[in-house]
Amino acid sequence: MIPANKTVEVYYHLVDEFLKEYDSVIKSHSLDEGAPKKRRNRKFTMSNSEIMTILILFHSSSFRNLKHFYLFVRAHMQKDFPHTASYNRFVKLQRKVCIHLAIFLETKSLGQCTGISFIDSTPIRSCHIKRKRQHKTFNEFDRKVKSTLGWFYGFKLHLIINDKGGLLDFLLTPGNVDDRAPLKYMSFHKRIFGKLFGDRGYISKDLFEQLFIDGVHLVTRLKKGMKNALMLQHDKIMLRKRSLIETVNDQLKNICQIEHTRQRCFPNFIINLLSALVAFSFFDKKPSINTAEEFIHPSFLTVA
Repeated sequence: MIPANKTVEVYYHLVDEFLKEYDSVIKSHSLDEGAPKKRRNRKFTMSNSEIMTILILFHSSSFRNLKHFYLFVRAHMQKDFPHTASYNRFVKLQRKVCIHLAIFLETKSLGQCTGISFIDSTPIRSCHIKRKRQHKTFNEFDRKVKSTLGWFYGFKLHLIINDKGGLLDFLLTPGNVDDRAPLKYMSFHKRIFGKLFGDRGYISKDLFEQLFIDGVHLVTRLKKGMKNALMLQHDKIMLRKRSLIETVNDQLKNICQIEHTRQRCFPNFIINLLSALVAFSFFDKKPSINTAEEFIHPSFLTVA
């Protein structure tokens, strides 16, 4: 079940206001074509606000597929969504709001950096590895690659979060892209400052120096055979708290359902991912850690 007050909050106070602002900006930057021409401008049954709201609420609900949730909306939420279309029509209408969802996520849903950030990548499987040859939907994009959990076929979702569990940035790449590659682009870590904690897969001298120049201190554990180095006790404790981002990945997959094998086209896959990330940003309780000064004192050194 979806609380009625949350429906109103998401729809009227956030999504609808954002789309009004979006339309006004687009209109103000549009070119004047001179004399008006007669054009057919028939309105859709459902507004973009309603479509976006239903997609966001689906990823916050306990339903396991969009069709069952949409049928529930049509049957039990007519007060909030009085002009719903058929499910097949709704699936087509989703594509109208892809850009809107991306901008909404980028401008309204991402959190603020606190100086303590965590980075990790998680596989997004397109299908079971044994059905790779039969799966033709994402042939141009996904790749077969081996991770710490074995072989998979699909994409990688790279996430950066703060110590409160809020999303700071994200990037979707083919599965065979190195974890360190996204950090080489300023656009991916432009929101980040302070210390960034990652696993051993992010070890790179050149990457460390590049990020340090940009105001980001990359902290990782050492691989076997590497020389020990002095490390702040604060950093060593925070590395132990890196499981925070693993918990976020788990919630995105098991609650928000960013990963499933029912996708039939790439645009709907992207819409599903974006709306899931937006829904996660609206969660009242996110995984977080205690960074109180009396709990972690940064004045001691220890060997990594």
